[in-house]
This record gives sequence, structure tokens and C-alpha cells, in this order.
Amino acid sequence: MSSGVPPRSCDCFVALPPGSDGQRVIFGKNSDRPRDEVQEVVYYPAAAHEPGAKVECTYIAIDQVESTLAVILSRPAWLWGAEMGANEHGVCIGNEAVWTKVPVEEGEALLGMDLVRLGLERGCTAKEALDVITGLVERYGQGGNCREEATPFSYHNTFLLADRSEAWVLETAGRVWAAQRVAAGVKNISNQLTIGSEISAEHPELRSLAQAEGWWSGEGGFCFSEVYAPVNPPARMEAAKQRYCGGKELLSKHDGSVSLGTMLEILRDKASGICMDSGGFRTTGSMASILPRDPTLPCVHFFTATPDPSRSVFKPFLFVDQMTSAPQVVSPRFGADDPVKKLPRFQSTVDRRHELYRAHQKALETAESEPASRARGRGLELHQTMRDLEQQGIDDIAEMLKGGVSVDAEEVADLFFDCVDTEIKFYQTL
Repeated sequence: MSSGVPPRSCDCFVALPPGSDGQRVIFGKNSDRPRDEVQEVVYYPAAAHEPGAKVECTYIAIDQVESTLAVILSRPAWLWGAEMGANEHGVCIGNEAVWTKVPVEEGEALLGMDLVRLGLERGCTAKEALDVITGLVERYGQGGNCREEATPFSYHNTFLLADRSEAWVLETAGRVWAAQRVAAGVKNISNQLTIGSEISAEHPELRSLAQAEGWWSGEGGFCFSEVYAPVNPPARMEAAKQRYCGGKELLSKHDGSVSLGTMLEILRDKASGICMDSGGFRTTGSMASILPRDPTLPCVHFFTATPDPSRSVFKPFLFVDQMTSAPQVVSPRFGADDPVKKLPRFQSTVDRRHELYRAHQKALETAESEPASRARGRGLELHQTMRDLEQQGIDDIAEMLKGGVSVDAEEVADLFFDCVDTEIKFYQTL
């Protein structure tokens, strides 16, 4: 990389038939954030709302809709939105930071992470969720500090949205946007504009704005990524090109056979930088999903809720009625005393570590604090036990999706809770 700056981005992946193994869509995302930031996994049931109600997002309140869908979210614990998640209809969304020729708006608006959650709560398909997000971007804009500290850090967003049938890439530049439908094969996004001339939907003023600003002559073809990419991109955006290319290469290598196992391998790939631990940033949470084309089969979503997927366990979650909550992966709440809520914001810090995060952190520290030879042995033992726990869950899900095991709603309601509980109990034996 010419910039010499370590990649500090996220990566999102999707594989659709015939790029995936079997008649299923595979989705995955790593969330790379400030290294000490805690990511929690939170379930919200479907809900009805009063006419005229408002919903308080991270920084602003917006109009609420009449009803919202059940969602499972992996999110930085200090904010309202999410880095990634899924809803009860099998829609999955992840977002990435991006910079364009359009300046980032000053002041507070919707974060890209707020838009992820809003899309999941309001869209029954990937396309519906895309329409939700674009409508909100046009109405409210996007802006505000994207990390939990006083130093401002804001950006625009790209999104990867997927359901059982298709995927969409949505790339924004302020309040304008371009979207590309992905009907088959494999696709990844990082901190890059990737949509060229193959635009499936766009903001009505996308081209006229570019022409008025002198970015496009109005003649010949229109390539969104060329027209809207910044002339002098931030170093982190330039650095992320290597990661985007690495992810594209890994997906292409497995094109035609991408399975859940393949996706987990990609998310754990350190050589490409996709599984990242670099300076002040690292992979703080990960997600992978199986979305069967057969509507009679359940969608299954796997979350780590802990940093570094190469040292974490992916735990399965399925949507059923009467879900058992998993408080072990929900961070403490601080109400009106939360430094995010008090103005000026971010003047102090609080401990947002949840129970699983603490147990995971302590187990790794215990293994690494011993003499080198013993630490290696304990580390390998811990690693193997974690992989065995994970594989057991994956095998059970595989049988279920084959039709070999009937879906017991009561057991499934406890599945994510039980997996988290088992992981914590194992760490406590070390």
C-alpha cells in the first residue's frame, strides 16, 4: 500500500447461487472499530407504535412507523443503530464508511449504523430496506460523530443488503445515492465506491448534481465510482483498497462453492487484513448468515459478540416467537448519565463490557500470562475447545437445514442464550 497506513475498514460479503454451495444465500461481515469498543448483540421483538410517535436514534429523533419488525443487531454498545444485523424475514444488512466528493454534512443527523437498524426494522425484503434507507438519507441526511470520543469522525456510508432472493449494494454521497442489484454470484464491499456504470437505481439528482459541480460533462457513459470518488481520498480509504481486493480474491477463489464454513474462513483471514488487529483498530464483532432459498427453511444468523473472529465463537440465532433474551451479551445501560446523551457529548468514559466480553477477555489474558511454552499449550487448547463448541452448533444447524431435524420452537428460542452460556461457563473453568 502506497500510503503505509494500516487498513481500518469493515468488510461485507455475499454469495448467491450459483456462487454459493446449494440453494442458499450466504452473508458475512466483519466490523472493524476502535479496539476497546464493545460490541453487543441485542434482540428487539416486533412492535406496534402510536400514530405520530418518534424514535430516538443515536443523535436525532425521527418519525416512527406504525409497526417495526423483529431484529437481531450487532452494534457498538454506545449507539442506537447497528453495524450489522438481520430481521425476521431474513433480510441482512451491513455498512461501511466511505468518503466522496460530496462533503460530510456538519452537525448531527442519522449515522450509517442508524440506517442499518431502520432498514432492518422497516423492510421485509432487501429492496424494501434499500428504499427505506434511501428515503431516510434524502430526508434527514447522514452525519454525526461515528466513534465514542470527543474528536469528530464522520463519514458517508455504503451498504450491502441481502435476502433469500437477491442482494443490493447501496452507495451514498451525502443525500444522493446509487444502487446495484446483485442477482447471482459473489460480491464484497469495503471502504470503496464499487458501483460503476451498472446502476440499477439512483437518486433522481445523482447525475445533475455531478454535472452542476463539474465532476461529469453530461456526455458519454456515467460511472458512479469514477465521478463521485474523492480526488484526494483519506489515507484509510486508500489503504483499504488492498483489503477490498483481498476479499474479492478470496470470494472469487470459492465462487461456486461458498458455504457458511467458507464465509467463516474469510472472516478469519488475517493475511488479507480482513480479520484485523492494527494499531488502534481491530475486528470487534462478526456476523455470518445462511439464507435458504426454500421459504419453509429458517434463516440462521451467527454472531461472535467478542473481538477477533479467529479467537471467538460464532453462535447461532434463529427467529421464533417468545425468544429467550441473552443478557450476557448486552452491555450495561447508563440512562441520562451516559456520556453519549450528556451535552457536550463524550466528555467521560464508562465501562460497557458485557458478561461474555469480560469472560472472553479474561480467558485470553489468563492463557497469555503463563510461561511461553505453557501459554502456547493453553492457547491451543482454548482455541480447539472453542472451535469444537462452534462446530457442534454448525453441525446441528446443518442437520436442521437438511430437514433431518425438526425445528423445535422452544429449543430454538433458547439456542443463542444456551450457546453464550456454555461459552462463558467454559471460560470460567480456565
